[in-house]
Amino acid sequence: MNIQLRRVRVWDLPTRLFHWLVVLLLLAAYVTWRLNWMDWHVWIGEAVLTVVLFRILWGCFGSDTARFARFLAGPGAAVRHLAHSLRREPDRQVGHNAAGGWMVLLLLSLLLVEPLTGLFVNNEVANEGPLGELVPASVDNAVTALHAYLWDALLAAAALHILAIAVYAFAKGHNLIAPMLSGDKSLPVDVAAPRMARAARAVLLLGCSALAVAALATFL
Repeated sequence: MNIQLRRVRVWDLPTRLFHWLVVLLLLAAYVTWRLNWMDWHVWIGEAVLTVVLFRILWGCFGSDTARFARFLAGPGAAVRHLAHSLRREPDRQVGHNAAGGWMVLLLLSLLLVEPLTGLFVNNEVANEGPLGELVPASVDNAVTALHAYLWDALLAAAALHILAIAVYAFAKGHNLIAPMLSGDKSLPVDVAAPRMARAARAVLLLGCSALAVAALATFL
């Protein structure tokens, strides 16, 4: 049976920029850590924290497909979705599916806590994190160790995310990368297009996020 399709804008520009900017920032964080460019590493961590805070705000006030309330479902819904993850069927998903919503939540949580712990890190080579002097040495050491463990957890979660994208491509025939690049997706004509938020709102929320991170790193 032929299904009539149309091009639908499913991902707004702020969401797509956040996605790919995080990829670049994580690569830069790894390179600067390996080369011991710790000043740059700190600045990159603050940039990660800024865009993650923006994404959290965008998840509350942004476009339909970016909003947590639209794509976060209960664990049961996620399990039911995974049970059919290898079934080849037409793609009718506008935004994140029930299982993907939990992956987004996991990645955002790790991306939020990792740079926050970095504010306290003392690596005995470069200057300690901006907030390192506020806590006892024992706490500072514990947070430094946590910072390393969270990085490993973040890499594992990212690998799982990439694996899921590959499974959807080869098992279900769903291309999840192209829509995150172009913003558009071919969907059946009976699937409603999501509402897109204005770009000015994204600029305002990004500015608020940047001010919050600057205040956290400078004045606390």
